[in-house]
Amino acid sequence: MIGHGFMGAAHSVGWRQAPRVFDLPEGVEMAVLVGRNPDAVREASEHWGWAETSTDWREVIARPDIDIVDIVTPGDSHAEIAIAALEAGKHVLCEKPLANTVEEAEAMADAAERAAAHGVVSMVGFTYRRVPAATFLRDLIAEGVIGRVQQVRAAYRQDWLVDPEMPLAWRLQKEHAGSGALGDIGAHIIDLTQFVTGQTVDAVTGVVETIVSQRPVSAGGSGLSGTAGAGYGDVTVDDLALFTGRLSGGALASFEATRFATGRKNALTIEVSGDKGALAFDLEDLNSLQFYDRTLPGDRQGFTKILVTEAAHPYVAAWWPAGHMLGYEHGFTHQVVDLVQAIHDGATPHPSFVEGLGVQRVLDAVERSAADDAAWVRVRTEAPVGVG
Repeated sequence: MIGHGFMGAAHSVGWRQAPRVFDLPEGVEMAVLVGRNPDAVREASEHWGWAETSTDWREVIARPDIDIVDIVTPGDSHAEIAIAALEAGKHVLCEKPLANTVEEAEAMADAAERAAAHGVVSMVGFTYRRVPAATFLRDLIAEGVIGRVQQVRAAYRQDWLVDPEMPLAWRLQKEHAGSGALGDIGAHIIDLTQFVTGQTVDAVTGVVETIVSQRPVSAGGSGLSGTAGAGYGDVTVDDLALFTGRLSGGALASFEATRFATGRKNALTIEVSGDKGALAFDLEDLNSLQFYDRTLPGDRQGFTKILVTEAAHPYVAAWWPAGHMLGYEHGFTHQVVDLVQAIHDGATPHPSFVEGLGVQRVLDAVERSAADDAAWVRVRTEAPVGVG
């Protein structure tokens, strides 16, 4: 695994839990953890159970005993590492968003297609797909329980930047992160919308806003926290993105991605309305769905809570008895399970790099719309060279 911050911790939990909870078709060894700072990577490896450490990712991907490379670095290094790993014959798991630009994502999808011809697979870490309730939401829509999808409302709201003295982390610098709330958390609701509906976002209109333009220079930190140092630096990404999308099936979808939703810590919500009913999911209540059945008599209609903890629900049978709740980290375990199973089966894991490219193109279209006074912009659909 290359990187060891917030996502490194979450991925490490997944790699540790998957072979202990699920009956995987292949054995998994947490071989090498890679980071720039020798002391920091050593401490992280000891904490999470990695066998070795390295400060040279190129040396690690060249090793014949390494089969999978898991990339949890900032977006500015995704393309270089992933393409090199694929060309070295390694299976790749890459955190979202796939890249910082469409061009980088196209190059990655092209490399993934070439590698797939030799049995090498790749996957993007859109982990919320693998929350059992979110997967079940997708299954119910596919079954037709809410009928024809007519509208989607998706939002991802956090408040960790409301304090203007929050330090200037890498996530607030375009050269490292690519974009701000739009790419970091907006990518999740784009992917989740496309995943649960089975449709693509074909056109968008939107705006982006940077609410606090300067912040204290960071003196250290990881994840969504940090310590302020001396001086101030420019915030070069958005704090808030609001956009509307036209889905391939004709429905409209509204999207909100913000780090300024005061009081909202990690509020990812999606509600899908159809002509026969509706379904809603809230990550802050991640073991349940809300279901409205419009086909019932009027005096019996109303949103009903479905507790998604039964053995028949996706992924749940390997865990605990019904009603014993799962948490944020379990999606990362399910991610490992699906990736290892796909490698064993010689199948394409999902979301693929091509799917990750699709999300990147929606992000790009939102930025182009915002730069053109919220004009409607078509999402690019042409295949990269070598993919098709």
